[in-house]
Amino acid sequence: MNNISDSILQKSAISPSREMAAYEALWVHDNASFKTVAECFKNSPGAIPSELVTEDEILDAFGNIMESLSKSNIHDFGIRLNGSNDYPQRLRDAAYPVELLYYRGWWDLIDAPKRIAVVGSRKPSEEGIHRTKRLVKQLVESDFTIVSGLAEGVDTTAHMMAIRMGGKTIAVIGTPITEYYPKENKDLQDLIANNYLLISQVPILRYSKQDYRYNRIFFPERNATMSAVADATVIVEASDTSGTLTQARAALHQGRKLFILDNCFHNKDLSWPARYEKLGAIRVRSIEDIQAHFV
Repeated sequence: MNNISDSILQKSAISPSREMAAYEALWVHDNASFKTVAECFKNSPGAIPSELVTEDEILDAFGNIMESLSKSNIHDFGIRLNGSNDYPQRLRDAAYPVELLYYRGWWDLIDAPKRIAVVGSRKPSEEGIHRTKRLVKQLVESDFTIVSGLAEGVDTTAHMMAIRMGGKTIAVIGTPITEYYPKENKDLQDLIANNYLLISQVPILRYSKQDYRYNRIFFPERNATMSAVADATVIVEASDTSGTLTQARAALHQGRKLFILDNCFHNKDLSWPARYEKLGAIRVRSIEDIQAHFV
Protein backbone atom coordinates (compact mmCIF):
# COMPACT_ATOMS: atom_id res chain seq x y z
CA MET A 1 0.00 0.00 0.00
CA ASN A 2 1.39 3.39 -0.96
CA ASN A 3 0.70 4.89 2.47
CA ILE A 4 0.97 1.78 4.62
CA SER A 5 3.50 3.57 6.84
CA ASP A 6 0.85 6.13 7.86
CA SER A 7 0.37 6.01 11.61
CA ILE A 8 -2.72 3.99 12.46
CA LEU A 9 -3.17 6.34 15.42
CA GLN A 10 -3.27 9.45 13.23
CA LYS A 11 -6.52 11.31 13.83
CA SER A 12 -5.82 14.87 12.73
CA ALA A 13 -6.20 13.97 9.04
CA ILE A 14 -7.66 11.09 7.08
CA SER A 15 -5.20 8.20 7.10
CA PRO A 16 -5.75 5.56 4.40
CA SER A 17 -4.40 2.84 6.69
CA ARG A 18 -6.73 3.86 9.51
CA GLU A 19 -9.80 3.99 7.27
CA MET A 20 -8.94 0.64 5.75
CA ALA A 21 -8.74 -0.93 9.20
CA ALA A 22 -11.99 0.72 10.29
CA TYR A 23 -13.81 -0.48 7.17
CA GLU A 24 -12.54 -4.01 7.75
CA ALA A 25 -13.71 -3.75 11.37
CA LEU A 26 -17.24 -2.94 10.17
CA TRP A 27 -17.23 -6.16 8.18
CA VAL A 28 -16.29 -8.26 11.21
CA HIS A 29 -19.57 -7.30 12.89
CA ASP A 30 -22.19 -10.04 13.07
CA ASN A 31 -24.41 -10.33 9.98
CA ALA A 32 -22.44 -7.68 8.08
CA SER A 33 -23.23 -7.64 4.36
CA PHE A 34 -22.92 -5.21 1.46
CA LYS A 35 -26.49 -4.15 2.21
CA THR A 36 -26.02 -3.55 5.95
CA VAL A 37 -22.67 -1.79 5.49
CA ALA A 38 -24.11 0.43 2.75
CA GLU A 39 -27.10 1.24 4.96
CA CYS A 40 -24.75 2.09 7.81
CA PHE A 41 -23.13 4.82 5.71
CA LYS A 42 -26.47 5.91 4.25
CA ASN A 43 -27.76 6.47 7.77
CA SER A 44 -24.64 8.49 8.65
CA PRO A 45 -24.22 10.90 5.72
CA GLY A 46 -20.67 12.11 5.26
CA ALA A 47 -19.23 9.67 7.80
CA ILE A 48 -15.94 7.91 7.20
CA PRO A 49 -15.31 4.35 8.46
CA SER A 50 -13.26 5.39 11.50
CA GLU A 51 -16.24 7.34 12.83
CA LEU A 52 -18.42 4.22 12.91
CA VAL A 53 -16.27 1.82 14.95
CA THR A 54 -14.28 1.99 18.18
CA GLU A 55 -10.58 2.68 18.50
CA ASP A 56 -9.97 -0.81 19.83
CA GLU A 57 -11.69 -2.31 16.79
CA ILE A 58 -9.50 -0.25 14.46
CA LEU A 59 -6.27 -1.30 16.16
CA ASP A 60 -7.29 -4.95 16.29
CA ALA A 61 -8.32 -4.99 12.63
CA PHE A 62 -5.13 -3.24 11.55
CA GLY A 63 -2.93 -5.84 13.23
CA ASN A 64 -4.86 -8.71 11.66
CA ILE A 65 -4.74 -7.11 8.21
CA MET A 66 -0.98 -6.65 8.43
CA GLU A 67 -0.64 -10.31 9.37
CA SER A 68 -2.74 -11.39 6.38
CA LEU A 69 -0.81 -9.16 4.00
CA SER A 70 2.48 -10.47 5.32
CA LYS A 71 1.41 -14.06 4.73
CA SER A 72 0.23 -13.28 1.20
CA ASN A 73 3.40 -11.30 0.40
CA ILE A 74 1.28 -8.60 -1.26
CA HIS A 75 2.17 -5.04 -0.35
CA ASP A 76 1.90 -3.16 -3.63
CA PHE A 77 -1.71 -2.09 -3.30
CA GLY A 78 -3.76 1.03 -2.76
CA ILE A 79 -7.23 1.90 -1.55
CA ARG A 80 -9.91 4.27 -2.75
CA LEU A 81 -12.32 5.68 -0.19
CA ASN A 82 -15.68 7.25 -0.98
CA GLY A 83 -15.34 10.99 -0.64
CA SER A 84 -11.77 11.15 -1.92
CA ASN A 85 -10.99 12.73 -5.28
CA ASP A 86 -9.88 9.43 -6.78
CA TYR A 87 -13.01 7.48 -5.85
CA PRO A 88 -15.13 6.95 -9.00
CA GLN A 89 -18.54 8.46 -8.31
CA ARG A 90 -20.22 6.19 -10.87
CA LEU A 91 -19.86 3.39 -8.29
CA ARG A 92 -22.63 5.11 -6.34
CA ASP A 93 -25.04 3.84 -9.02
CA ALA A 94 -24.87 0.36 -7.47
CA ALA A 95 -27.77 -0.70 -5.26
CA TYR A 96 -25.35 -1.13 -2.35
CA PRO A 97 -22.33 0.99 -3.27
CA VAL A 98 -19.02 0.11 -1.67
CA GLU A 99 -17.26 2.71 0.45
CA LEU A 100 -13.77 1.34 -0.03
CA LEU A 101 -11.95 -0.46 -2.84
CA TYR A 102 -8.61 -2.21 -2.90
CA TYR A 103 -6.60 -2.10 -6.08
CA ARG A 104 -3.29 -3.13 -7.60
CA GLY A 105 -1.81 -1.72 -10.77
CA TRP A 106 -2.60 1.23 -13.00
CA TRP A 107 -5.44 3.14 -11.32
CA ASP A 108 -5.82 5.61 -14.21
CA LEU A 109 -7.43 2.79 -16.22
CA ILE A 110 -10.55 3.28 -14.11
CA ASP A 111 -11.27 6.33 -16.26
CA ALA A 112 -10.23 4.84 -19.60
CA PRO A 113 -12.70 5.70 -22.37
CA LYS A 114 -15.13 3.04 -23.62
CA ARG A 115 -14.93 0.51 -20.79
CA ILE A 116 -16.97 -2.56 -21.62
CA ALA A 117 -17.47 -5.64 -19.43
CA VAL A 118 -17.32 -8.93 -21.34
CA VAL A 119 -18.88 -11.69 -19.25
CA GLY A 120 -20.45 -15.12 -19.54
CA SER A 121 -20.39 -18.75 -18.51
CA ARG A 122 -17.59 -20.32 -16.52
CA LYS A 123 -18.09 -23.45 -18.62
CA PRO A 124 -18.68 -22.04 -22.09
CA SER A 125 -19.01 -24.08 -25.25
CA GLU A 126 -16.15 -24.16 -27.73
CA GLU A 127 -18.17 -21.78 -29.88
CA GLY A 128 -18.60 -19.52 -26.86
CA ILE A 129 -14.82 -19.32 -26.43
CA HIS A 130 -14.45 -18.57 -30.15
CA ARG A 131 -17.09 -15.83 -29.96
CA THR A 132 -15.39 -14.28 -26.94
CA LYS A 133 -12.05 -14.13 -28.72
CA ARG A 134 -13.55 -12.65 -31.86
CA LEU A 135 -15.59 -10.09 -29.92
CA VAL A 136 -12.68 -8.94 -27.76
CA LYS A 137 -10.41 -8.69 -30.79
CA GLN A 138 -12.91 -6.40 -32.49
CA LEU A 139 -13.48 -4.36 -29.33
CA VAL A 140 -9.75 -3.82 -28.74
CA GLU A 141 -9.31 -2.81 -32.37
CA SER A 142 -12.02 -0.21 -31.70
CA ASP A 143 -10.14 1.10 -28.62
CA PHE A 144 -12.40 -0.39 -25.96
CA THR A 145 -10.98 -1.28 -22.54
CA ILE A 146 -12.03 -4.81 -21.56
CA VAL A 147 -13.46 -5.30 -18.08
CA SER A 148 -14.13 -8.76 -16.67
CA GLY A 149 -14.07 -10.81 -13.48
CA LEU A 150 -11.11 -13.20 -13.81
CA ALA A 151 -13.35 -16.25 -13.42
CA GLU A 152 -12.67 -19.29 -15.55
CA GLY A 153 -14.30 -19.51 -18.96
CA VAL A 154 -15.46 -16.34 -20.73
CA ASP A 155 -13.81 -13.99 -18.21
CA THR A 156 -10.37 -15.56 -18.51
CA THR A 157 -10.63 -15.68 -22.29
CA ALA A 158 -11.64 -12.01 -22.43
CA HIS A 159 -8.70 -10.85 -20.30
CA MET A 160 -6.17 -12.99 -22.16
CA MET A 161 -7.40 -11.92 -25.59
CA ALA A 162 -7.32 -8.25 -24.62
CA ILE A 163 -3.70 -8.62 -23.50
CA ARG A 164 -2.77 -10.64 -26.59
CA MET A 165 -4.21 -7.94 -28.82
CA GLY A 166 -2.23 -5.22 -27.08
CA GLY A 167 -5.33 -3.76 -25.43
CA LYS A 168 -6.11 -2.68 -21.87
CA THR A 169 -8.00 -4.72 -19.29
CA ILE A 170 -9.49 -4.30 -15.82
CA ALA A 171 -10.22 -7.26 -13.55
CA VAL A 172 -12.84 -6.94 -10.79
CA ILE A 173 -12.37 -9.98 -8.59
CA GLY A 174 -14.68 -11.71 -6.12
CA THR A 175 -11.93 -12.44 -3.58
CA PRO A 176 -9.61 -10.17 -1.57
CA ILE A 177 -6.44 -8.94 -3.26
CA THR A 178 -4.58 -11.41 -1.04
CA GLU A 179 -6.30 -14.40 -2.70
CA TYR A 180 -6.31 -16.06 -6.12
CA TYR A 181 -9.42 -17.62 -7.62
CA PRO A 182 -9.33 -19.82 -9.52
CA LYS A 183 -5.82 -20.86 -8.47
CA GLU A 184 -4.98 -21.55 -12.11
CA ASN A 185 -5.28 -17.82 -12.81
CA LYS A 186 -2.55 -16.76 -10.38
CA ASP A 187 -0.11 -15.79 -13.13
CA LEU A 188 -2.83 -13.98 -15.07
CA GLN A 189 -3.99 -12.11 -11.95
CA ASP A 190 -0.44 -11.01 -11.17
CA LEU A 191 0.09 -9.97 -14.78
CA ILE A 192 -3.02 -7.78 -14.65
CA ALA A 193 -2.02 -6.38 -11.24
CA ASN A 194 1.44 -5.49 -12.50
CA ASN A 195 0.53 -4.08 -15.91
CA TYR A 196 -3.18 -3.20 -15.96
CA LEU A 197 -5.71 -2.81 -13.12
CA LEU A 198 -6.98 -5.28 -10.52
CA ILE A 199 -9.86 -4.23 -8.24
CA SER A 200 -11.40 -5.90 -5.19
CA GLN A 201 -14.15 -4.80 -2.82
CA VAL A 202 -13.90 -7.95 -0.70
CA PRO A 203 -12.87 -7.41 2.95
CA ILE A 204 -9.71 -9.33 3.80
CA LEU A 205 -10.59 -10.21 7.40
CA ARG A 206 -14.20 -11.28 6.85
CA TYR A 207 -13.15 -13.50 3.95
CA SER A 208 -10.42 -15.16 6.01
CA LYS A 209 -12.85 -15.95 8.85
CA GLN A 210 -15.39 -17.77 6.64
CA ASP A 211 -15.27 -20.90 4.53
CA TYR A 212 -15.99 -21.02 0.80
CA ARG A 213 -19.74 -21.57 1.27
CA TYR A 214 -20.18 -18.15 2.90
CA ASN A 215 -17.61 -16.42 0.73
CA ARG A 216 -19.70 -17.16 -2.35
CA ILE A 217 -21.78 -14.10 -1.45
CA PHE A 218 -18.99 -11.84 -2.63
CA PHE A 219 -19.21 -12.90 -6.28
CA PRO A 220 -22.68 -11.54 -7.13
CA GLU A 221 -21.81 -8.21 -5.51
CA ARG A 222 -18.59 -8.20 -7.50
CA ASN A 223 -20.72 -8.33 -10.65
CA ALA A 224 -22.69 -5.28 -9.55
CA THR A 225 -19.49 -3.33 -9.01
CA MET A 226 -18.07 -4.53 -12.31
CA SER A 227 -21.17 -3.21 -14.05
CA ALA A 228 -20.79 0.15 -12.29
CA VAL A 229 -17.11 0.37 -13.25
CA ALA A 230 -17.95 -0.20 -16.92
CA ASP A 231 -19.93 1.90 -19.38
CA ALA A 232 -21.66 -1.23 -20.67
CA THR A 233 -21.84 -5.01 -20.30
CA VAL A 234 -21.96 -7.59 -23.07
CA ILE A 235 -23.02 -11.17 -22.37
CA VAL A 236 -21.44 -13.80 -24.61
CA GLU A 237 -23.09 -16.97 -23.35
CA ALA A 238 -25.00 -17.86 -20.16
CA SER A 239 -27.57 -20.31 -18.84
CA ASP A 240 -30.87 -19.34 -17.24
CA THR A 241 -29.29 -19.88 -13.81
CA SER A 242 -25.94 -18.25 -14.52
CA GLY A 243 -24.49 -15.73 -12.09
CA THR A 244 -23.87 -13.57 -15.15
CA LEU A 245 -27.52 -12.53 -14.98
CA THR A 246 -26.75 -10.76 -11.70
CA GLN A 247 -24.68 -8.38 -13.76
CA ALA A 248 -27.42 -8.08 -16.37
CA ARG A 249 -29.87 -6.93 -13.69
CA ALA A 250 -27.30 -4.58 -12.19
CA ALA A 251 -26.50 -3.00 -15.55
CA LEU A 252 -30.15 -2.19 -16.23
CA HIS A 253 -30.66 -0.91 -12.67
CA GLN A 254 -27.60 1.34 -12.98
CA GLY A 255 -28.60 2.76 -16.33
CA ARG A 256 -25.75 1.03 -18.18
CA LYS A 257 -26.04 -0.41 -21.67
CA LEU A 258 -26.63 -4.16 -21.70
CA PHE A 259 -25.66 -6.06 -24.85
CA ILE A 260 -26.48 -9.70 -25.55
CA LEU A 261 -24.85 -11.63 -28.40
CA ASP A 262 -27.34 -12.83 -30.98
CA ASN A 263 -26.46 -16.51 -30.50
CA CYS A 264 -28.07 -16.43 -27.03
CA PHE A 265 -31.45 -15.71 -28.62
CA HIS A 266 -31.22 -18.78 -30.86
CA ASN A 267 -30.91 -21.21 -27.95
CA LYS A 268 -34.46 -22.49 -27.42
CA ASP A 269 -33.55 -23.68 -23.92
CA LEU A 270 -32.99 -20.11 -22.74
CA SER A 271 -35.70 -17.71 -21.61
CA TRP A 272 -33.55 -14.88 -20.26
CA PRO A 273 -32.39 -13.26 -23.56
CA ALA A 274 -35.91 -12.33 -24.70
CA ARG A 275 -36.84 -11.25 -21.17
CA TYR A 276 -33.90 -8.87 -20.90
CA GLU A 277 -34.40 -7.56 -24.41
CA LYS A 278 -37.90 -6.47 -23.36
CA LEU A 279 -36.30 -4.67 -20.41
CA GLY A 280 -33.98 -2.71 -22.68
CA ALA A 281 -31.05 -4.98 -23.54
CA ILE A 282 -29.62 -4.65 -27.04
CA ARG A 283 -29.20 -7.63 -29.35
CA VAL A 284 -25.75 -7.78 -30.95
CA ARG A 285 -25.48 -9.28 -34.42
CA SER A 286 -22.23 -7.49 -35.31
CA ILE A 287 -19.68 -5.22 -33.64
CA GLU A 288 -21.42 -2.25 -35.22
CA ASP A 289 -24.40 -2.82 -32.91
CA ILE A 290 -22.08 -1.99 -29.99
CA GLN A 291 -20.07 0.74 -31.69
CA ALA A 292 -23.26 2.63 -32.56
CA HIS A 293 -23.80 3.38 -28.87
CA PHE A 294 -20.29 4.82 -28.34
CA VAL A 295 -20.19 7.54 -30.99
